[in-house]
Amino acid sequence: MSQADSRPTFYLTTPIYYANARPHVGSAYTTLVADTVARFKRMQGYDVAFLTGTDEHGENIARAAAKAGLTPRQLVDRNSAVFRALWDELGISYTHFIRTTSADHLRAVRRLLLRCRIRVQGLLSGPLLRAR
Repeated sequence: MSQADSRPTFYLTTPIYYANARPHVGSAYTTLVADTVARFKRMQGYDVAFLTGTDEHGENIARAAAKAGLTPRQLVDRNSAVFRALWDELGISYTHFIRTTSADHLRAVRRLLLRCRIRVQGLLSGPLLRAR
């Protein structure tokens, strides 16, 4: 249930698209399909969390930036803006646009990894270790 009301929450995400190039028909198709599902679930009464965004790390980004005569940050800033503008132009009803270079994303990943580390440490010092 969402905190805002008693409606059940439905979580949906597209792939996070590589920002080494502009969107193409496949990324538009995938996002349109996800948007259709999000709208359908809202019609069914769900509080929908619909995420999309861009993955802004990797060798392909560095290569594409060098080829374009840009820094990797300049390239991903430009291409991420194109993705977001296209989704807005198509009327995509996302609730969150994630950029893997954003401070919010970095904080969330750190929290997740810390939680995983704590859980793994607990398993290794607890029942999993005793079972060996």
